[in-house]
Amino acid sequence: MPVFFIIWSLNSTYRKMKTFLKMLLAVIAGLIISSILFFVVMLSVVSGMAAAGKKTVSVPEKSVLVMKTGATIPDRSTGNPFSTIDPVTMSFTQTPGLNEILKNLKKAAEDENVSGLLIENGTMPSGWATADEIRSALKEFRESGKFVYSYSDYMLMQESYFISTAADKIWINPTSMFDFKGLAAEVTFYKDALEKLGVEVQVIRHGKFKGAVEPYMLDRLSDENRLQISAYMGSIWEHVVNVISESRGVPVARVMSLADSLAGYDPALMTSAGLLDGTLYRDHLEDSIRAAAGIEDGKKISYISMSKYTNAPAKHAPAGGKDKIAVLFAEGSIGMGEGDDSNIGGTRYAAEMRKLRLDSTVKAVVFRVNSRGGNAIASDEIWREVELTDKIKPVVVSMGNYAASGGYYISAAARKIMASPVTVTGSIGVFGLIPNAEALLEKKLGISSEVVRTNAHSDSPSLTRPLNDFERDALQFNVERTYSTFTGVVAEGRNMRQTAVDTIGQGRVWSGSDAMTIGLVDSFGGLSDAIKEAASLAGLEEYRTIEKPETSDFYTKFLKQLIGEMRARAIRNELGEVSRYYYDLKEIISSGGIMAIMPYHLEIR
Repeated sequence: MPVFFIIWSLNSTYRKMKTFLKMLLAVIAGLIISSILFFVVMLSVVSGMAAAGKKTVSVPEKSVLVMKTGATIPDRSTGNPFSTIDPVTMSFTQTPGLNEILKNLKKAAEDENVSGLLIENGTMPSGWATADEIRSALKEFRESGKFVYSYSDYMLMQESYFISTAADKIWINPTSMFDFKGLAAEVTFYKDALEKLGVEVQVIRHGKFKGAVEPYMLDRLSDENRLQISAYMGSIWEHVVNVISESRGVPVARVMSLADSLAGYDPALMTSAGLLDGTLYRDHLEDSIRAAAGIEDGKKISYISMSKYTNAPAKHAPAGGKDKIAVLFAEGSIGMGEGDDSNIGGTRYAAEMRKLRLDSTVKAVVFRVNSRGGNAIASDEIWREVELTDKIKPVVVSMGNYAASGGYYISAAARKIMASPVTVTGSIGVFGLIPNAEALLEKKLGISSEVVRTNAHSDSPSLTRPLNDFERDALQFNVERTYSTFTGVVAEGRNMRQTAVDTIGQGRVWSGSDAMTIGLVDSFGGLSDAIKEAASLAGLEEYRTIEKPETSDFYTKFLKQLIGEMRARAIRNELGEVSRYYYDLKEIISSGGIMAIMPYHLEIR
């Protein structure tokens, strides 16, 4: 081949490569610039949202406050704008926390511009203890002489109805239905599926009722587990039925009969039975609201959402003074380290309690616990700081929907424990789960491994081999030691014998009502009641409340939570109800130690 042709070919190839590299660099630069622009735009949009969320709101005369049920209501407003982003629709939703709802109802009762309240019922559960507390606050709101109406466009769910029994009137759309059928708890078992995959779950536990491990050991409920579920679910339903009976003037037997016969599918029957006040379309609902609020026919009604009303000024300024009651919110699973806004990090919460103990202006602490439990070591870390704090100033625990296992552990040292009759608590027991994926890796996937160790058990526990007898005995000893510590903590905090704690322990779950009978709870009451009790124990007449932990500054949240929150929402949107199994497995796998957590993810519906 002539030399000049080779040189020409090389030059041609070089020119093409140069052109390609220019295009590639241009694309990369474009992507970088686009990403930066997207980041800046998102920052501007959400900054605007955050600023708008703090703007003072004026309330027109004869306004109607709107409270939507049927959404997951956290104990505390998130303060995180990214938790409101739906990654599928890219829309923004905002659900106020229980703390804001309670404040708003109290504020609205004194607000002369608020004529009444409309409950807009949705279809998602918020938790029975949360519902019970909101219902009590609505009853106090009604005592101000203002009306409370409840309305459902679609399906009226039982939790929403339970809240609505505090209303003057309960209506549903003529084509809607009332899902009234009692409670059910569904437990999912993984044993057979794991066996087919070649995964063995090695269980080490203490407590005959510690049903958290049963889905990995059995393919059906044990007698003990069935007993405890039936007992606490029956206790919760008994409270719900008694409230319905009292508020609607319908005998308990009749309420039970209506649930058994699925009478909710016939709104006319439920109306004649007294559980509903009738069916009507929204235009007729608005006619009733106008009449109750004193608004002229045909005139537009001024509705104000609960989240927006948060920024309306109160009629009376909050109490001043230097004396404070701190409300420390602990919601989610208990884990090691710092945690985040949706989980309880042992290190972070121990430090928060320590700060409150050392702050001389804080005269009492309300510890709001809404947790199914988690890591035993992290639970003990928090418990110790609660114990030390209560020796200096009163600590009152306010239990939410759950305060079970590790959630009870961190509560046990408080001077007083308050709960709802429908709180799920107890579950004093511990366990460990060690997956063995040897068969999956070797027989299913063809993956083998070999270990070089310096000592007999350097690689224990391992995912690639089963525990031997010595290792299993060592882990069992650790579980027994942790359980003994747990029951000792409860015995000391509740002034009981450790043998008595063991009798009501064993991993058994209790309703709040039964928990008070056996001495695990001191009295019934919600968050507001706990604050009053803390003030009484501290001898305070004038005080102001502060909420802890402090939420992160806006830009820190932006950097830390944009991806995390959107990813979590994407998982929930993609997997739906199945997402809870994903989080259950993730929680156990990442626990890194002995667990003190209530049996599985049990949704009572």
